[in-house]
Amino acid sequence: MFAFYLCARIMMNEDRIKTSEWKYLLSGGEPVHKLTSSEVVWLSDRAWHDILDLSTLDNFEELATSFTDHLEGFKKIFDSKQPHREPLPGEWDTGLNSFRKLLVLRCLRPDCVIYAVQDFVSTHLGEPFIETQMSDLSVAFKESSPTHPIIVILSPGTDPVADIYKFADVMGFSEKVSGICLTLRQGSMPESMMRTAMKNGHWVIFQNCHLVPDWLPTLERLIACISPKKVHKDFRLWLTIIPFKKIPVSLFRNGSKIVAEPPRGIRENLERAYLRFTDEFLSSSTKVHVFKQLLLSLCLFHGVAVERKRFGPLGFNTPYEFTDEDLDVCVDQLQMFLEQYQDIPYKVLLKNTAGAVNYGGHMTDIWDRRCLLSLLEDFYCPAVLSDDHVYSGVYRQGYLAYIRDLPINDTPELFGLHENANIRFAQNETFALLDTLIGLQPQTVEEVVIGTVRKIPQPFSLHTVTEKYPGLYDRAINAVLVHEVIRYNRLLEVVCQSLGDMLKALKGSAVMSPDMEVMALSLFNNRVPDIWKAKAYPSMKPLASWVSDLLQRISFFQRWISNGNPPVFWISGFFFPQAFLTGTLQNHARQFSIPIETLGFDVKVHQPLSEIREIPNTGCYIHGLFLEGASWNKKSGRLSDSTLMEFHTQMPVIWLIPKALSSRATSWIYLCPVYKTPSRAGSSSTTGLSSNYVTALELPTELSQRYWVKRGVALLCALDH
Repeated sequence: MFAFYLCARIMMNEDRIKTSEWKYLLSGGEPVHKLTSSEVVWLSDRAWHDILDLSTLDNFEELATSFTDHLEGFKKIFDSKQPHREPLPGEWDTGLNSFRKLLVLRCLRPDCVIYAVQDFVSTHLGEPFIETQMSDLSVAFKESSPTHPIIVILSPGTDPVADIYKFADVMGFSEKVSGICLTLRQGSMPESMMRTAMKNGHWVIFQNCHLVPDWLPTLERLIACISPKKVHKDFRLWLTIIPFKKIPVSLFRNGSKIVAEPPRGIRENLERAYLRFTDEFLSSSTKVHVFKQLLLSLCLFHGVAVERKRFGPLGFNTPYEFTDEDLDVCVDQLQMFLEQYQDIPYKVLLKNTAGAVNYGGHMTDIWDRRCLLSLLEDFYCPAVLSDDHVYSGVYRQGYLAYIRDLPINDTPELFGLHENANIRFAQNETFALLDTLIGLQPQTVEEVVIGTVRKIPQPFSLHTVTEKYPGLYDRAINAVLVHEVIRYNRLLEVVCQSLGDMLKALKGSAVMSPDMEVMALSLFNNRVPDIWKAKAYPSMKPLASWVSDLLQRISFFQRWISNGNPPVFWISGFFFPQAFLTGTLQNHARQFSIPIETLGFDVKVHQPLSEIREIPNTGCYIHGLFLEGASWNKKSGRLSDSTLMEFHTQMPVIWLIPKALSSRATSWIYLCPVYKTPSRAGSSSTTGLSSNYVTALELPTELSQRYWVKRGVALLCALDH
């Protein structure tokens, strides 16, 4: 990343990259509506809108209009496995420099921008600038000295202490190493251990230094006072720490640093696990064959659970840091249960130990727990012991050979995911890189402020709304509308007030406060300011798209207020869609004198939005939901697998029909969770549901529910663009 930024800044100083082009790469452009939508079937709406935005820049004016003239060439890029190395069609290949080609690739295949950046840096700066510099404990040890500590920087999911003890054994210090996990109640023990080790030439390991930030200045002074003439030459101080703001600068500057990274991919996870198992351990069970088979299956499950988080919300709604300790406990329990029971207790192993306690105990979201248990059923099952299973009848050396023959890059199918999950993962890596670069940019925001001020409408007249839609017993939706209007008025007031203050500050008639500077930075980088987010609905959209979305939401409620209840409600437009759904159930419950807690929704996917003119006699019509992780087959009216590069499918109008919970079907349906934003994550609650969660709808399917659970299928109220 730094090499790319360095290269780009050099080219900008040489006028080979324009500021507008650099800004577009990092945060996209302003939405434009001058050109009509593309009718190209294989191109997503997001890609086409990005092309329209790019067409507003110099050197790209004819891109949108000439796109159809070069459809075959652009489709070749779109379908290629290495689109970053495909030539652009026609005059675009020779007319654009290497950086401007990145902008076109960002529109068509953002998942491969990070690979194109690597090629860009390699071409302009050289191959060494993109190569990862590997390091290990032995290298750090050689660079260290008795007066300079060895600092092991921890990454999530890593615990290198066992590796340090193993390295001490290799170096002949197994009897001369001691460690302590630092805590707030440690007293003088660490200092005493350090002084003894300095005198006797031992090694000392201080674990988790980040847990005692107030003690670190003391540690800094102890290290500074080490005399090279008095300290034993074999003394070494090892520190494990997670970086944070209060780390003393000299502590980092004077130490030998090494980053402890977790294993990447299934192969590395399996190999790391099996290298810790001895022959004696593998043969210790009285049911050796069964133990070895289930052990490999358990290790494979551990790798899947650890690596699934890289797919973002498709993997788990919330990322969890599973560690080797979780696997070790499950291995011990597996061995114990096999010795104690004649028949293999799959239910105990599956539900009560590995699934519900050891791994499931980390989970705060009930939908993540459902996914974990669905995955575990594939690994803790009788099929693992069958003679025709993929890894049956292999001894330890065979296991290691089998593991080392696995591909380095895992396929999404191994995790139960669609091939699109890998593409989404690559896209997320790209946008994470660009987000990091955004923080390094200068700011100039006056045009953005003026343009936004012109678009923002005035708040609603609350008095008019309450008069026209009074709170009546049989019209619970009226209360929903009033509360939504109140929330939007608060948001509009904050937006208008902050933009007005920003204009005054930019003109010099008011002081630019620290909060205003933070807001200005957000506006320049096409991000929604935090002061707006505090009063706004959950959203992952960039600023330009967020403003357009806000205007659409305001327009929806203005039509509702003016024309009465709409025949179809835009579920995405609500601040709090749960209240709308509850209001719909409340109307039904009061109409038929039914307790509301006994009601749920039956789902019927209806005709297109344009064909609906009347309000249904029961329940409500909704639209605006997007299906992620699967597609919707309009002919069969069921879930189906997505096509390649199809990340989201807009659902047709859905008819929500109130019905008794006891009559809900359980077969041939997928209970699909609905979330407000693509992140799916939110603050946890005592119910085990994320604050991002709305409800769950039953969608018909011809496949088992487990299939879609592992796919990570969910409905979203809004996208991130």
